[in-house]
Amino acid sequence: MLFSSIPFLYYFLPCVLILYHIVPKKCRNGALLLVSLVFYAWGEPKFVFLMIGMVLFHYLAGILIGKYGQTKKGKIVLWGTLAVGVGVLCFYKFSDVAWPIGISFYTFQLISYIVDVYRGTAAVQKNLVNLGAYVTMFPQLIAGPIVRYVDIEKQLQERTHSFEMTLAGIQRFVIGLSKKILISNALGELCEIFKASDEKSVVFFWLYAISYTLQIYFDFSGYSDMAIGLGKIFGFHFLENFDYPYVSKSITEFWRRWHMSLGSWFRDYVYIPLGGNRVRKSRWYFNIFVVWALTGLWHGAAPNFLIWGLLFGVILVFEKHFLLKKLEKAHIWNHVYVLLLV
Repeated sequence: MLFSSIPFLYYFLPCVLILYHIVPKKCRNGALLLVSLVFYAWGEPKFVFLMIGMVLFHYLAGILIGKYGQTKKGKIVLWGTLAVGVGVLCFYKFSDVAWPIGISFYTFQLISYIVDVYRGTAAVQKNLVNLGAYVTMFPQLIAGPIVRYVDIEKQLQERTHSFEMTLAGIQRFVIGLSKKILISNALGELCEIFKASDEKSVVFFWLYAISYTLQIYFDFSGYSDMAIGLGKIFGFHFLENFDYPYVSKSITEFWRRWHMSLGSWFRDYVYIPLGGNRVRKSRWYFNIFVVWALTGLWHGAAPNFLIWGLLFGVILVFEKHFLLKKLEKAHIWNHVYVLLLV
């Protein structure tokens, strides 16, 4: 069920809002869990059981890690849980079976929960309904942003609702919906015309490239806006996912502005644990290319995505050593450089 679809806008969302506000406050997470499962089952009925199973498994693992802490047993539970979570994700990404929608997002959220519990930066969630509501929450389930448990841990326990916050949420949702319907979909139609055409001139190729670049941004940022807006309506504050990435002066800056929740996730759960940049140069290069190989594969399980990710890794290393200072001074041309590469 798409946020921009008639069933969602005219039937599902109004019913959810009515249910959410008539149930007692202590039951609201349960209501969110229920409607989120319905939302997911609408398009992926057979995979809703996989998601429920993943939540149950990580719920029990979190309790065990909370019990054992950073002992040998706790470490065994942590690595075993990570192996299962990553293994399930890889199975669906790299096999020929149907790919469950949103599995990358909720798997990363579960990983962040387990790791943060092990690190001691998050408390064990002993309420299964609360953990289930966090993982399955329909506003961010399909297209992000990747919401970390530590960011909404307190909000799951207690959150406030106000007219001003609801109004801000509606405004943000409408902005995202407009990006999707009025801009992204129109550009998508132009891209489809290009693909179906047998007469492709050089100008048509460039028009397609520009249209596709803008379509991706307005589609993804539009969904993020809608997710953030819906979160506000239900009392949650989700972090921003885009910060005008196409105004960047370097590819380094671009990736600080584009899909920020994914970039910060890889930084905190892959790059820094590998040693970050506090290692010898050869190991630092290794850490960068591991992160960007995974970033590529996260976007798609195919060689072209792997190459795409590694290419950005090469560009970032090159910028770090040679280009960043020059790009800061290359007014206008730095923007051209970024847009051409992207």
